[in-house]
Amino acid sequence: MSKDAEMPDISVLPSTQPPSKSQKSQALFTCTIKSPPFAYAHLELVTDSGRAANLDNLQVRSYCTAALRQFLGEHGVAVAIDILKVDGKECWLRLPRQDLSVFSAAVTAFPGTTQNGDTSLLRLLACGDWLGSLVGRADQQKLWTS
Repeated sequence: MSKDAEMPDISVLPSTQPPSKSQKSQALFTCTIKSPPFAYAHLELVTDSGRAANLDNLQVRSYCTAALRQFLGEHGVAVAIDILKVDGKECWLRLPRQDLSVFSAAVTAFPGTTQNGDTSLLRLLACGDWLGSLVGRADQQKLWTS
């Protein structure tokens, strides 16, 4: 190794000294994510008749596309939506964080589709920047209704 080559600065690593007796744990690494790239939405299929209908990926895509097209025209159709899970009447979606407000407004304002006199629409149960908080919120509701 030449004299001009410098060793990398490793001062950012935590000290190797043991924590004091009053401190029981030591943080090895902390990181704050201020603006995550994606947002998540939890939706549920609602029908007038209350019939037991299950969603599939194609229906979810169709409802979301129709709602965004009605709300924003062809610009709304360009919103990238990833279907993460469809389970019975519920579904979880991932979309760019900057499009969450537009998406939630479009789904909320969409009157639904009518087939054989029965209106079906997607109801927004929850949305946010963290998927874990949406899943946890859904389980909290099940706790009180079961």
